[in-house]
Amino acid sequence: MQESDEPQLPAEATAVGGAAFDGLPGVADALGRALRDLRISVTDRCNFRCPYCMPAEIFGRDFAFLPHAQVLTLEEIARLAAVFAAIGARKLRITGGEPLVRRDLPVLVAQLAALRTPDGGPLDLTLTTNGSGLLPLAVPLAEAGLARITVSLDSLDDAVFGAMNGVDFPVSRVLDGIAAARSAGLAPIKINTVVRRGLNEASILPLARWARDEGLVLRFIEYMDVGHSNGWRLDDVVSADEILAVLGAAWPLEPLAADYRGEVAGRYRYLDGGGEVGVIASVTRPFCGDCTRARLAADGMLYTCLFAGSGLDLKTPLRAGASDGELAALIRATWSARADRYSELRSAATSRLPKIEMFALGG
Repeated sequence: MQESDEPQLPAEATAVGGAAFDGLPGVADALGRALRDLRISVTDRCNFRCPYCMPAEIFGRDFAFLPHAQVLTLEEIARLAAVFAAIGARKLRITGGEPLVRRDLPVLVAQLAALRTPDGGPLDLTLTTNGSGLLPLAVPLAEAGLARITVSLDSLDDAVFGAMNGVDFPVSRVLDGIAAARSAGLAPIKINTVVRRGLNEASILPLARWARDEGLVLRFIEYMDVGHSNGWRLDDVVSADEILAVLGAAWPLEPLAADYRGEVAGRYRYLDGGGEVGVIASVTRPFCGDCTRARLAADGMLYTCLFAGSGLDLKTPLRAGASDGELAALIRATWSARADRYSELRSAATSRLPKIEMFALGG
């Protein structure tokens, strides 16, 4: 995107609250949380069928994904991202579905990498992927301006990994993609592992040992009740305390301070100098109070919570000719009214509320 294409917003668009949260200008929600992070889903399609996201028995080969005409174009995504940056977003994360199945993704990366904050600074641009298509795309993505990546990897054991990805995709191809990303200069590389009891909790130590040896940052994620298709039960959650106990028994740990307000992972340092590990504990240690994340789905819907049941349609006004200032006003109004705190309120009643599936809203 050329500099002349960046939105010219009214002054109030960049000075609406938020300073009490982190000292920076921006728009604050009803609970004082600033809009700082935008997760951009570039597609609802995925080549995996992970049981915690898109179980194969529900999302089979004949599942109807969004028609092409309903998906935001690369130019539309870049334009909306520029509007978000102008009103306070500082971090852009490309997600899906599986983002690497989106055609011409490096073109979008280049457009997003060219965006700047109102004071002229760069945005933090990253991408989360299952790693299946990373080997041929690592260099083009790095050359386009992608700063770093996060790879979802739930086990190093092929049988377990196959059960977790639902399509028997081999671990070796993901590891080859990670190696290619490292060679391309995408760093730091983070690894995300969803832990579900009865499936892959035995993979905690092997993954941690591998990440330590490889110098990678590993994040274990509690199995969450996103959407309505994954059969979530609290009994299937391996808690942060359990995960840390397993890790600590092998390598003593000490907690680290957060790098920034709104960081979702609880971070820990190995006392022997083996790097760090983290746990994202949305179920047992909710962090709603510091949540700064908005989610732009592939169809142009804006969601203000991972557990949202409804959102704001940005595609319709965008395609109807709305100005950047008008789009900014819609986003600001929606964020200003935001009072989401699902994880803090999680109960039998809230778990039955309508929720958008994770692959559709960008994880």
